[in-house]
Amino acid sequence: MRLASYRSAVALLLFPVAFLLATPGAHAQAWPSKTIRIVSPYAPGGTTDVLARMLGQKLQEKFGQSVIVENRAGAGGNIGTDVVAKAAPDGYTLLLAASGPLVISPSLYPRLPYHPINDFTYIAPVANAAFVVVANAKSGLNTLADVIAQGKEGKIAFASAGSGTPQHIIGELFNMQAGTKIQHIPYKGSGPAMNDLVGGQVPLSFENPVAAMQHVQSGRLKVLAVTGAKRSAKMPDVPTVAESGLSGFEAKPWYGLLGPANLPADITNKLNAAIGDILNDNAVRQRLDTLGAEPMKMTPVQFRSYVADDLAKWTKAVKTSGATVD
Repeated sequence: MRLASYRSAVALLLFPVAFLLATPGAHAQAWPSKTIRIVSPYAPGGTTDVLARMLGQKLQEKFGQSVIVENRAGAGGNIGTDVVAKAAPDGYTLLLAASGPLVISPSLYPRLPYHPINDFTYIAPVANAAFVVVANAKSGLNTLADVIAQGKEGKIAFASAGSGTPQHIIGELFNMQAGTKIQHIPYKGSGPAMNDLVGGQVPLSFENPVAAMQHVQSGRLKVLAVTGAKRSAKMPDVPTVAESGLSGFEAKPWYGLLGPANLPADITNKLNAAIGDILNDNAVRQRLDTLGAEPMKMTPVQFRSYVADDLAKWTKAVKTSGATVD
């Protein structure tokens, strides 16, 4: 009886341990249990940085964990993008991706250190925005016709956020379709490019309105055209590039949240749902609307498919334009 009683007591003591060992993930803390890092692959002050910080603040409020934004600029966004491609797939290193490094860079960089589809988990899109053709207010460029006339004589230049960025490729496509020779001047991010555009060191840019509109509203820059297929509701008097003589011209890059490949499905779905909720927030939608951006909503599977299609589209565009990195 004593032996039987002893064995029963030991069994009762060991049962919780055995249960924990047999339960998958029993030792793992629920995500998120520590600080989340969102990598912005461009310099502070640009479009991607603005969206990363807005999203980071909302995710911090939603999950009750600190969310920090880390700027890793360089190589047209490729350096920061690669940082996340090689990070542990644990949900604590994420990427606020711009479309450039994912759908344009693969055609420009023959030895890109990451695969644009296979090396990432596509979590959720955030927004897209038709770009604006924007000029310094004192440049003498008042219409797209002025740009084309001076561009054909090779008298002007355009600033971009870096070689291989959407700003660069859109400018090259404009050159190709308009028959212009506008010189490309790459910067390390939209912020530095905007500084020189506002300062008059360069007269022109093909830029996202998120970065440009505050300077347009202050009167230091002027919008000559929008690159979308239709006019912007915020700028109904501004023509599209297509309306201004370049039929069929359209460019509307996107921004979204990505993680490294093999991010667990539960974390991916939790983040996708959270971003969906954030984009339903009236204040967020008003902020995006004010900046000329439109919210995007897709499932992770839909987002991955969308990017694969966009990659094919821009690969063709880059090859047709003959654009190269400087």
